[in-house]
Amino acid sequence: MTTVLVIKANPKPTSASHSLTVLEHFLTSYLQLHTNDTVVVRDLYAEKFPDFDRDLVTAQRALSAGKTFADLPDAQQTRLTQFRQTTQQFIDADKVIIANPLWNLMIPGKLKAWFDTVCVEGQTFETVAVGERPLAPGKQVLHIQAAGGITNGQNLASRYVKDVMTFLGADVTALPVEGMDRYPKRADSIMAEAFRTADEIATVF
Repeated sequence: MTTVLVIKANPKPTSASHSLTVLEHFLTSYLQLHTNDTVVVRDLYAEKFPDFDRDLVTAQRALSAGKTFADLPDAQQTRLTQFRQTTQQFIDADKVIIANPLWNLMIPGKLKAWFDTVCVEGQTFETVAVGERPLAPGKQVLHIQAAGGITNGQNLASRYVKDVMTFLGADVTALPVEGMDRYPKRADSIMAEAFRTADEIATVF
């Protein structure tokens, strides 16, 4: 059975978000073709996904210094458990779909926090003599990103997502949805084209 992990990284409701609207269209098409797949959705803003905070850093340093999990204060145990569960959820997924807007040339903060949780030495990659080696390779990743302007997918956010996922051994497909703010009269046609592209990707993803 294939597990699909869906990461929503937009605080807006779907009706007000181009990236999430395209995501929902893609999922509808995809699930019509893959009826037995299991889809797990993480809405990072709805769940208030935590940043890489002091409790987590302190807990990790304490463990490295020789303390056991049981030695940690309750707040640090809770935070470390959240971190480990998210890392394992990524490891267990066969496919990952990420949907986000382009914000100030970069991905939203909650999505960066999620990446900090899944890019973990000893869990999803390891350092070897010639560099690094992915420990959970072979995933298919679809990155849906909306931008009001036109970058043709060539922006810091898109490159960051592709570079990190490639580093982790994944095969990345990009679905940029761009230009709705720059060309508002063309917004409907831009979205229609994004839906067509989503349908095409759904047949091979």
